[in-house]
Amino acid sequence: MATRHAARAWAMQVLFSLDFNPLTPDQALALFWKNQPADEKSQRFTGELVRGVTANRAQLDEVIRKHAANWDLQRINAVDRNILRVALFEMHHRPDIPPIVSINEAVDLAKRFSGDESGKFVNGILDQARLGMAAAAT
Repeated sequence: MATRHAARAWAMQVLFSLDFNPLTPDQALALFWKNQPADEKSQRFTGELVRGVTANRAQLDEVIRKHAANWDLQRINAVDRNILRVALFEMHHRPDIPPIVSINEAVDLAKRFSGDESGKFVNGILDQARLGMAAAAT
């Protein structure tokens, strides 16, 4: 059985492909699963993330823009952009996942797929978003 960490990495990869291919989320997921074996639970979590990010992309991108001062969204590399989207989706729409878990997972993915500097960048954006959410809740 795969972990949620693996499912987050897969979601980022599917979302990355959607940035460059005119497919629906379900089409992209179907293509992805042809080459990536995974258990049903992991596929379901990955699908929830991909569909959730896709459905809320405008809102998520606005949060990124707000906290990525002096960065045009398209200047943020596609891997980091999609890692941020997944983490922000979890932070805003998955109350069952603590924000710190989403942030830590995102930083790990950024370091793995982009490098240490991307990990720092992703951490900075997500930490600012977390603080903004906490301030809005009080």
